[in-house]
Amino acid sequence: MSRLMTAALLAGALYLPAMPVLAEPLTLEQAIQRASEGAPRLQAGDAAIDAARAARIQAAVRPNPTVTVTGENLAGSGRYNVLSQSEVTASYSQTLERGGKREARTALAERDIGVASASAQVARLDLAAQVERAYYDVIIADEIAWAAEYRLKTERQMQAEALRRVRGYKDPLFVETRAAARVAQAEIYLAEAKRKQVSARNILASFWGGTGEGLEVSGNVLIEAGQPLVIAPADEAYEEARVARAKAAVTVEQSRGVQDYTVSGGVRYLRDTGDVAVVTGITIPLGRFDRNQGNIERAQAERRRLEFEAEADRLERLRRLAALRADADAARLRADAIKAEVLPRTVRTLDQVRDGYRRGGFTFRDVQDAADAIIEVQEQWIAAANRWRDLQTEIDRLSGRFDAPARGETDQ
Repeated sequence: MSRLMTAALLAGALYLPAMPVLAEPLTLEQAIQRASEGAPRLQAGDAAIDAARAARIQAAVRPNPTVTVTGENLAGSGRYNVLSQSEVTASYSQTLERGGKREARTALAERDIGVASASAQVARLDLAAQVERAYYDVIIADEIAWAAEYRLKTERQMQAEALRRVRGYKDPLFVETRAAARVAQAEIYLAEAKRKQVSARNILASFWGGTGEGLEVSGNVLIEAGQPLVIAPADEAYEEARVARAKAAVTVEQSRGVQDYTVSGGVRYLRDTGDVAVVTGITIPLGRFDRNQGNIERAQAERRRLEFEAEADRLERLRRLAALRADADAARLRADAIKAEVLPRTVRTLDQVRDGYRRGGFTFRDVQDAADAIIEVQEQWIAAANRWRDLQTEIDRLSGRFDAPARGETDQ
């Protein structure tokens, strides 16, 4: 292996296959921003906010009044012939809401807007986590493709060395066959790696309805973000909004325990005398049996449940964040050590064995073992990088690294 290749390995540089590139590589923040523009899931959240605002308008509306027209003695026998003794009453009735029902309804509708806005923000964080994972997948796929190209190059060099020894009758014929089989395996591995490169880019670009052709990303994996390990404000706001709504629901049920009055007033026309009389009335429910107590207690229990769940979720997230940070640091340190210390030594070992093989000091089996050691180390790095990707993505989601205001929080 050349000194230049060894230096590239030590530096952790990436070799990307030749493909069309954009003017500037896409950053992770840009990818998340692009995915957030017009995302159907976020549009659904905006629609939920609009629906909640419409419900608030409706909640503030008073009950409609009613107009009642009643006719008496319109027809009958004797002197109660058709319309001769008729009495017609027209009255206007209005229900008077008591116990602060309208205010309680409006307050509950306001809390529904808060829940919808907080839910939309949580959806934004979930989308950001999905985009972040896809972004890291592209970077890891490029690393895998680089490793596959290096593997194929090495196997072809080993095949050429094996052919020289077989042609010189220094090695048996099966060595040539085995070398050819290893080259074929390396070619298959490279083809799969290139397909994964294309697939990873297409998946990332699909978040904004694009294609992965010509898509390049900037940055690297295994970089500690360094954000504080706190619960995402969006998650806390969502739990607080749910609790606030539950409290407002208790107030609504309590207001329903107060009976409403209905007052009415109108005029009565007496055809027999041609006089007009004023009539008034009031309806007062007795409230002897139904005071809505069961619904009040149910709403109070639901409020307590949400408060306990919110606290339990908060503690669980804090514990999870602490565990994730330790695991992510371990995965990052392992991957860095593999690339900086283990991989260069396995590469040097292969160079030494190949040099000895050319001079007849080692067998082709020894060369195979040294090459397989590099493949194994590369796979170990890929596994560590994938684990770090999973852990860091979850950390960023739980801590709200890509938290940004939702529409409902900016257009009120």
